Amino acid sequence: MHPSDSKSIVVIFCEPPPPRAEWFSLKMAASILQRCLSPVQTFTKCVNYRSIVRRSLLSSAYTDPAVWEQRPRDAQDLGQLASLMDRTYERKFPVSSLVIARFIDNLSSKEEVDQAQYYLYKFRHSPNCWYLRDWTIHSWIRRCLKYGARDKALYSLKNKVQFGMFPDDFSFNLLIDSFLKDEDFKGACSVVEEVMLQESFERISTQILSLYALSKYLATKPELSWQEERSLGASLMLAGLKQENSVGFSARLLGLALIGKVELSRGIHAVFHEMPLIWTSGYLGRALAVMDAVCDFRDVKLSEEVLNHVEEILKDLSVNADGQNVTDTPREEDDELETQKLPEYINRFKELKERLVSQDRIDSRSLESLVSALTQQTLEACEDADIAEYQQTVSVWEAERQQLIQRERETKEKNQKSV
Repeated sequence: MHPSDSKSIVVIFCEPPPPRAEWFSLKMAASILQRCLSPVQTFTKCVNYRSIVRRSLLSSAYTDPAVWEQRPRDAQDLGQLASLMDRTYERKFPVSSLVIARFIDNLSSKEEVDQAQYYLYKFRHSPNCWYLRDWTIHSWIRRCLKYGARDKALYSLKNKVQFGMFPDDFSFNLLIDSFLKDEDFKGACSVVEEVMLQESFERISTQILSLYALSKYLATKPELSWQEERSLGASLMLAGLKQENSVGFSARLLGLALIGKVELSRGIHAVFHEMPLIWTSGYLGRALAVMDAVCDFRDVKLSEEVLNHVEEILKDLSVNADGQNVTDTPREEDDELETQKLPEYINRFKELKERLVSQDRIDSRSLESLVSALTQQTLEACEDADIAEYQQTVSVWEAERQQLIQRERETKEKNQKSV
């Protein structure tokens, strides 16, 4: 155990643990046998021709694992590491962050990735739960992508409290791009939702990938629950706030309108509960403020499709206004006042739309088309800076890892002398 890992903390979790890992050694042996026999299979079965023509948004240089794989390798036997962690937990001792890091770094098959989820869960529920290293999280994401276990990465991300999954922006980008490569736009938006919840829209590349995923998913005209409308709305708004262009303003407008729809139908508490959103009423008013601001901006237009979508939202709210609250939760005074403003919002929207038309501030292209154009113009230029920063980050992680290894070695030598 490392001195840095000795801090104790009590965490209460309600969800039951995943199945125990007594079969880990058997699973690992089976995966090794399967890999040994795989070359015997015919070439036609091994080749996935669809994957040859698939293309991701990020370049091969961005997704290339070479920088990560070139780190000094600390080869370990997974069975022995699993046994060590089991014995440590049985004795009520905390497992070192180095041990779980070594375990994740040495995963070499999908079966091993499946079993590793158990030990990530156990570590998160141990006194050392705060010491899951950033490089371990990054390694977990990369292993899941490498061995076709992307669903495990997304599951641990969606259950971040249970597994301690709070990835860096580069890891988020790799995961989003992986879903986009397979045209799984709903899966990509699930990752974007986590980016939104962690408020990690700092990188331009993350903003663009997120907006691309959101626009592609909305273009499929999905049937959305109110929770999905809230999540997509918040993601559009927060990502759009980072872009001072037609894409950014169009995303903000649609995002605020979706959130405003939830506010008027379910109340302001439903909006900000477990979300990084302010609890002040008036999201539809803020959406109209975006339209007003565009009238004063040069070289900025709003997507005609987005304006039509906002108009449909206002119409739906007007039709359902007589239904009042759709939940069992009593509406507060602010919610009632906001509902009474709906006719004013509708009239204001019509006035602003006429003003936008007169000033030629409406773009006939869809949000999907606008985002696609921005992606082609901007994403490639962002990659060089991201890659350079990533290389520096890996160097910092490696230096920190070597320090922990040295401290581990010194602790072992000290314990041996005291015996």
